[in-house]
Amino acid sequence: MRFYIIIAAIFWCGSVDSRKVRGISSSYKRFYRERKSFLCIDGSKIIPFEQVNDDYCDCEDGSDEPGTSACPRGRFYCTNLGFRPHYIPSSRVNDGICDCCDASDEYNSHAHCQNTCWNLGQRERAYVEGQMRTLDEGLRLKQQLIEEGVLLWREKQAQLRELQQVAEDLQIKLEEHRRRKHEADQLKEQTLKELQAGDSGLRHQNNTVTGIFQLLDSNKDGSITVDEVKAKVVLVHDEERVLSENEALGLLGGGHQMDVTKFQHTLWGVLTRGDSVKIKDAHGAQGTLVGEDPYLMAADRAAEWMATKLKKVEEAYETVNMEISDLQKKLAIDYGTDWEFLFLNGQCYKLKVYEYTYTLCPFNQVTQKNTAGTEVSLGVWGMWAGTPKNLYNQMIYESGEPCWQGGSRSTTVTLTCGTETALRSAKEPSKCQYIMDFQTPVACQPVLKQRGIHSEL
Repeated sequence: MRFYIIIAAIFWCGSVDSRKVRGISSSYKRFYRERKSFLCIDGSKIIPFEQVNDDYCDCEDGSDEPGTSACPRGRFYCTNLGFRPHYIPSSRVNDGICDCCDASDEYNSHAHCQNTCWNLGQRERAYVEGQMRTLDEGLRLKQQLIEEGVLLWREKQAQLRELQQVAEDLQIKLEEHRRRKHEADQLKEQTLKELQAGDSGLRHQNNTVTGIFQLLDSNKDGSITVDEVKAKVVLVHDEERVLSENEALGLLGGGHQMDVTKFQHTLWGVLTRGDSVKIKDAHGAQGTLVGEDPYLMAADRAAEWMATKLKKVEEAYETVNMEISDLQKKLAIDYGTDWEFLFLNGQCYKLKVYEYTYTLCPFNQVTQKNTAGTEVSLGVWGMWAGTPKNLYNQMIYESGEPCWQGGSRSTTVTLTCGTETALRSAKEPSKCQYIMDFQTPVACQPVLKQRGIHSEL
């Protein structure tokens, strides 16, 4: 009989103790050891230990009622063996709703709660294991991309050096061509001066607008007529044939006569070119215009040839310098500590969300296109904007197209770890402010310590 009394006493003490410590984590159980008095954890009051968990709030911090709903500031600890432990507000204790997966919060209510911690723990463990497999694969792919990034960085640096060497060579060539063109222009100018200073009265006369006009104006009345043109002008390739009335009218600009001013802006240019018509001298022998002089024509061709070559070299020099500038801008971008993000430059990723197609071109721009084909800029590359511990997990694209009755559009791109590179989501949580989720292996970060889920509990 005495044995049974001892066992009953032990069982009763254990029941009292479990009642006393209900809703307490293992790290706080030292405050609730059975003794004569209880010190509120905030140190504000000492009460008899019998008043702990008696459904009446004595401590301001609620520490005397961890297992009841008596204190408004109280917390109840869900042990949740097999899953994640957590706290709930003590007001939820015995309220008829199962908040703890181990049902420990409804120990004295009508609710019929089942312990689901093991199943929840299994699902979370499977999820975490899947995430860890994804992380491992992502880190493996990231290492490959880092190696490719280093090689690509070196290639672009070598390309820059080659372009800079080409630019230096072209600059030397450009200076040489400019010098030679200047010489050709000087030769042409000198030849023209020598021709203009020659002894031939006819040649000297033919070197001026007034002289040619006077040569054609036979009756010296200050105008050239159709008959005078027919008498003095012949075809270059058919010198024996006399011009027709219509041909002469055409040379006179459709009129029957012209003065020296109109002549200077029309017929003078045709005669100077010498490719269709030219002038006969007063005795029927062929006169020579300055533009027809063989030495001057040779000098003119040389000057034109040098001008053409110079223009080609200038265009090539400008193109190379533009390529150098573009490459320098690309190399000035922060591609990560190991150039792991370099492979994204020049790539674009699309995602269709309802009637819109979003396009993210890393380090360039973000756009949105509707079904009608209208494209809107949501921002151009701005900066990295991650946390101090991980600067490279967020991109900012700013200064997009103006929003109606608002500022410019902008986009924040968050980079997440994944085994492939793709745009996963695009949203507009506030007016003209867009957010995107961009998945890529280079966003994967090694985990130093995984949050444990203690299946053994």
